[in-house]
Amino acid sequence: MIREALAASGIDAREARLLLAAATGFSESAVVAFPEREIARPVFEKFASFVQRRKGEEPIAYILGRKEFYGLELAVNPAVLIPRPETELLVELALERRPSSVLDLGTGSGAVALTIKQHLPAAKVAAVESSAAALAVAQRNAVKHNLEVEFLHGQWFHPVAGRRFDLVVSNPPYVAAGDPHLAGLRHEPQSALVAGIDGLDAIREIAHKAPAHLAPGGWLLLEHGLGQAQAVRAILAGAGLETVTTWPDLAGIARVTGGKG
Repeated sequence: MIREALAASGIDAREARLLLAAATGFSESAVVAFPEREIARPVFEKFASFVQRRKGEEPIAYILGRKEFYGLELAVNPAVLIPRPETELLVELALERRPSSVLDLGTGSGAVALTIKQHLPAAKVAAVESSAAALAVAQRNAVKHNLEVEFLHGQWFHPVAGRRFDLVVSNPPYVAAGDPHLAGLRHEPQSALVAGIDGLDAIREIAHKAPAHLAPGGWLLLEHGLGQAQAVRAILAGAGLETVTTWPDLAGIARVTGGKG
C-alpha cells in the first residue's frame, strides 16, 4: 500500500510523494490523504524505477518530465537545462521594460521567451537555440500554452542577421570548465552550462555582437553566476553598452547585468 511504499523508498519524503503521485496518476494530496490505498504491481514497479533514478541523483524534474517556472508548467528533458527560480529575475527585468520586440538567446525549454510572451502578448518574441533537441522541447511548450514565439535554430545572433530588437535577453552558459559544481549537474546538458576557462566566453560573444542587434535605447540583459558581476559589467561597457547595471536575485546574489545600446 501507499504508506509502505513511501516508507521503503529511502529518499526524501516529499520527493517520494511526488514520484508516487506521478506513478499512480493521483494528486500529491491524494497520496497523503489515503495512505492505506493499495498499489497495483505495475504501478509499484514504475514508482520503484523512479526511486532508483532519483537515488542516482537524476533531477526530479527530468523524472517527472516537467518543471514550473513563473507560473508556467514546462516540459523538460535532458536536452534542456531545468528552469531555476533565480532566472525569474531576468524575466521580471524584461517585463519592466515593456519591449515591443524581444530576442531570447539560448532559449532551452523556452522558459524565458514564453513567460515574456505570456505577460506581454503584444510583443513580438523570437527565441534562438543551437540544439535541435532543445528547440523541439521549447516548441512543444509553446504549443501547450498557445503562445506564439518565433523559434530559430542556430548559434546566438546568426539566425537574426540584420534584425534589431528592443530587448535581448539570455541565460547563457556561464560555468567555468572544471568547476567542481559541475559534478552535481552531470545530468544536464554541459553545452548549456560551460563557457570556457572562466565561464565568460558566451557572455563575451553575445555582448560583442549585441549593439548591432539592439534598437536605439534597447537593452541587453544577461544572467550570470556568483562572483562574475564585475567582469560582466566590464565586458558590456567594453562592447559600448551604456547605463550598465547589475541586479541581485532574491538570495542577494548579483545575478543579472544589463546595458543599453
